[in-house]
Amino acid sequence: MDPSWYLRRLSRMGPAEVAGRVTDVVRKRQWRGVAGDKPTWLPDRRFASVPGEDVLAAVSGDAVKDLLVTADRLMEGRAEYFGVERDDLVDPDWSYDPKTGRRAPSDVYSFDVPYRSEDLVGDIKQIWEPSRHQHLTVLAAAYALTGEDRYAERVAAHLGSWWAANPPMRGVHWVSGIELGIRLLSWVWVRRLLDGWAQAPALFEDNPVALTQIWHHQRWLAAFPSRGSSANNHVIAEDAGQLAAACAFAWFPESAQWRDAALASLDKMLCHNTFDSGINRELATEYHGLVLELGLAGALEAKAAGVAVPESIWFVLLRMTDALASIVDNRLRPPRQGDADDGFGLIVDGTVGDETSRWASLLNTGSVLFGRLDWWPETTGGDVRTPLFAALAKDIQVRETRPVRRRDDFADAGMTILRDGAIWARCDGGPHGFLSIAAHAHADALSVEVRHDGVDILADPGTYCYHGEPKWRSYFRSTAAHNTLELSRTDQSVSGGPFLWTKHAVTTVIAAGTPSRWSAEHDGYGPAIHRRSVELEDSTFRILDEVRGGDAQHCRLAFHFGPAVEVSLSDATATLSWTVDGRVRTASLALPPELDWSAHRGETGLPMGWYSAGFGRREPAWTLFGGGIATDGAAFTTALTFDSGNEDPPL
Repeated sequence: MDPSWYLRRLSRMGPAEVAGRVTDVVRKRQWRGVAGDKPTWLPDRRFASVPGEDVLAAVSGDAVKDLLVTADRLMEGRAEYFGVERDDLVDPDWSYDPKTGRRAPSDVYSFDVPYRSEDLVGDIKQIWEPSRHQHLTVLAAAYALTGEDRYAERVAAHLGSWWAANPPMRGVHWVSGIELGIRLLSWVWVRRLLDGWAQAPALFEDNPVALTQIWHHQRWLAAFPSRGSSANNHVIAEDAGQLAAACAFAWFPESAQWRDAALASLDKMLCHNTFDSGINRELATEYHGLVLELGLAGALEAKAAGVAVPESIWFVLLRMTDALASIVDNRLRPPRQGDADDGFGLIVDGTVGDETSRWASLLNTGSVLFGRLDWWPETTGGDVRTPLFAALAKDIQVRETRPVRRRDDFADAGMTILRDGAIWARCDGGPHGFLSIAAHAHADALSVEVRHDGVDILADPGTYCYHGEPKWRSYFRSTAAHNTLELSRTDQSVSGGPFLWTKHAVTTVIAAGTPSRWSAEHDGYGPAIHRRSVELEDSTFRILDEVRGGDAQHCRLAFHFGPAVEVSLSDATATLSWTVDGRVRTASLALPPELDWSAHRGETGLPMGWYSAGFGRREPAWTLFGGGIATDGAAFTTALTFDSGNEDPPL
């Protein structure tokens, strides 16, 4: 980051956060000598909470089959991280980035590593992701379900290799708290799933190297919590990992203190990060899933250890689960809103590449823990994680009034879902992200998503990247990359750089909650106001965009399509087609004739016409741009009509 970024970042902090960060800077200097500190561990180091044969037998055959396919691929050293295929994971270099070919320094004091510099370090997410050790939880689950020692032996080899290559406070893996928290959570589950292996105690509780690593991880998390404007999903990961480790690995004199502090923080931060409606405040759907997974993992670990978990934690997790059940489409896909980086709290399944399996798994877990409501969508098949979570706690009693029907409007989050048969639509009238920096927000006020039978028609293009490719980072979170109106060739909200917005558009919802209509406006182009009204009725999605106030200025109305949709543009009419289950489906898009329309696909000079299905991946997709001049009172009408031959699927 250039120095001006740090000044802008500082301007978004309050006095308490500034003071806390100064303390962190001083402590980081003092910690240069802590790597050699030796922990004291307790003589009784049992690991008590393990799945029984009945729990493992409850895992469905299909889930076991999927898991073993992934586990055997890992045994061959093959995996994919953020669109990059790797075949070197039999004996990994934990500091190597296969995307750039660079290797991060591994023998440097951690806080001296310029980990954001791709030129010096490589793509940090490519380096960090394998060191979350979630591939090891998959291998450990394969051992638990088959009893084959080869899976356990590979886990032990990788842990030994990682511990040797990454001593405390050396290299890039001791820089970010979210990485330490998720890694601890993985280690807890590795130990749990390897319990039947004779060498498990020698790998963990009887291993001074493992004990030293676990102690230093927890000590680090206690010393450097995320704070202030950064207290988002990172702090949840830190708390969940610390809580799980302090409960499962209660092997140190400090364990009770770490446990109590993490539990109190998790209770506070889950509430802080979640709207009363149950939607995650970052308004980035993948982080809703991550926070829910982490919260469940931490709370269930505490309950299994006999720790009294505050009912307020279960309140939030229940509301998040019910909210998720409300917002998914008929294929169990939630909105594509805000940043997404393919982050998971715990992986013990082999279907993580299937974007619907994550959400089905969370709903399956919610059914077991809290009870399935009649209006919840059906989930088919099973998963590995749900029986394992359920073995830690079942039938959690929460004195909470739950929705009696599926919710369509989440007023505090500014999210409204409209449905008409196979058509699902999301309307965005919410705040611009969370906290003063809105780190994971996009400039997407008043944007819409429309799907037909789970297929992206009007699509949110996604995220693609965080660091290293600033042109693409800017594009994917820009106003022009969303289905909304851009004025004066600028974003509605002002970016201060990666993960930082210095001016936030304020959105006001005018009408919502009816089955088919929604209206809202925002002030991001003040003094001009952009107002949008939508209606979904009789297989037609209508949009009215109005500009009120301000001088005449250039406007650009964007419509982005999913990669499955073919688009043919003629004047101000677009014909759409796509194929589902071997059947061609069609729709027409009547565009505002006042604007000049052009079609774009896969253009790289000035990025236009792209879709990112997951972090690190992008593919060409059609985008339509309509340009013109907007004056006070300008109005533009768009109508997306699905042809009557499109048979509605069962919901």
